[in-house]
Amino acid sequence: MATNAKQRLESLSRHLGSTPSHNERPKFELEDHPGDAVRSLKVAVIGAGISGVIAGVLLPAKVPGIDLTIFEKNADVGGTWFENIYPGVRCDIPANVYQSSFAPNTQWTEEFAQGAEIRAYWQNVVKKHGVYKYIQFKKKISQAEWDPTATQWVSVEERFDILVTAIGRFNAWKLPNYPGINEYEGHLRHSSNWDPSFDPKGKTVAVIGNGASGIQVVPELQKVVKHLDHYARSKTWIAGSFAGHERKAEPILFSAEQLKDLEDPEKYLTYRKGVEETYWRRFAALFKDSDENKNAREEFKAIMKKRLEEKPELLDDILPEFSPHCRRLTPGPGYLEALSKDNVSFIRTPIKRFTKTGIETEDGIHRPVDAIICSTGANIDYATPFSVVSGGIDLSKAWKPDGEFGFPYSYLGLATPGFPNLFFIHGPNTSGASGTLPNSVENQVTHIARLLRKISGEGIKTVVPKKGAADDFVEFCDAFFLKTVLSENCSSWANGGIPGGRIHGLWPGSAAHVNFIRRSPRWEDFEYQLRSPNGSKNRFAYWENGWTSKQLQPVADLTSYLKVPEKVDLKDLHESWWDV
Repeated sequence: MATNAKQRLESLSRHLGSTPSHNERPKFELEDHPGDAVRSLKVAVIGAGISGVIAGVLLPAKVPGIDLTIFEKNADVGGTWFENIYPGVRCDIPANVYQSSFAPNTQWTEEFAQGAEIRAYWQNVVKKHGVYKYIQFKKKISQAEWDPTATQWVSVEERFDILVTAIGRFNAWKLPNYPGINEYEGHLRHSSNWDPSFDPKGKTVAVIGNGASGIQVVPELQKVVKHLDHYARSKTWIAGSFAGHERKAEPILFSAEQLKDLEDPEKYLTYRKGVEETYWRRFAALFKDSDENKNAREEFKAIMKKRLEEKPELLDDILPEFSPHCRRLTPGPGYLEALSKDNVSFIRTPIKRFTKTGIETEDGIHRPVDAIICSTGANIDYATPFSVVSGGIDLSKAWKPDGEFGFPYSYLGLATPGFPNLFFIHGPNTSGASGTLPNSVENQVTHIARLLRKISGEGIKTVVPKKGAADDFVEFCDAFFLKTVLSENCSSWANGGIPGGRIHGLWPGSAAHVNFIRRSPRWEDFEYQLRSPNGSKNRFAYWENGWTSKQLQPVADLTSYLKVPEKVDLKDLHESWWDV
């Protein structure tokens, strides 16, 4: 028997390579720590909008020993809801859907809450969960660079093991590049840079752009200005709501009785689940020639026709040829009704130039105005708004159409080959075309937390996605989106403003689909560099001294897996990572 075993070992050695003898085995010193000890990770999160706030709540709860710093360029949290104060700014999905799952507010005053109320909600979340202690305000990041020798990210003269971007999608407004714009002598602002001292009452005002902010600001200005010129380059669909679950033109103000009713936890849960359910079930309308999309076209057309009944001739100027959902829908409360008023001119003739006193269109008509409000969007190419450099490549340039990659190249929108220990919250191709934003962020942060636990708990120095995995993801995305209306000839944030361009704004699947995929990281898609304590390259060095910290605590429960039989949930049995 011994001879046969020896022969099998020799045969296996020839097949796999030589097996070291006892004397030849590499030696390394065990570190005298329990095997479940985790090293502290110094983590930087860039941005304290909704994504940064959720990261500030969930990462400390899910990643033991984390040393977290959140950098925010503004003076308080809220991101877009802190920066945007233009008249009419509000969420275009119901407020009860646009909030976290762990800190629900039952007392929203309106169905589509205004910006100030949304900002106050997220500030309260930060206070309730003690996130302010992690945040450094008025810290605008200009560059982050990977140091391969120290295996750390360097930014704001500090070093971090992990860098997480939570910078949002539309975080850098810009004025349009029209000839003569610098010559205009009236009041000129981007709607995202609203001047609260500006009083539009009785003035002649131009609003350029019919994206979400333009659609919101027009009805508010129409009520007070002498005359409003609305320049809209593109046609667009106006829905009853973002999900199409109702057909009202105006937001609902909740009554005191309704709010009191929602204080009951069971009633509130039933109400919220009923509203939120619609956002998870609208995915089918994304596909070309689907019954859902055809029905949406007819329904939205009927809605728009009714809301334009005072000026029915405007319908042809607004109704797009592309399908609903090619561009992001907005309910536009009061927008179409405002266009029907006598003090509003709806102008689709392209702008030729600005003058000292107004705007001239390509047909030669000059329209003098006292003020021009540009609702012309922000950065939609996903290139980072500051330099993120690794190996000589800068994502703020490489992700632009004329950059090294030419598009936002990523692995699952989570990370990018060549950029170790860098993770994105709401990076390219991360959110499904259904579901809700807060739920999407919560799932992304949880996914990142799993990666951080592996890094800190398994002796890993760096983790980076493999190029082949990222290439396969891009190939899958390109094939998937050809089946959807997103590939039609419309300009949107999903395609970087390039009609028919590569879709990088959405996940190639539904929100339920991406949550299912993100339930556990695909560990095999990453490359790892070990910490190598004491110079050892042994992958099991993190096992340390063979003990666990729990068993060294005399009062710790080492048999937490034992429960009253009736309370045993087979799905949860032995699943808690902290109970091992």
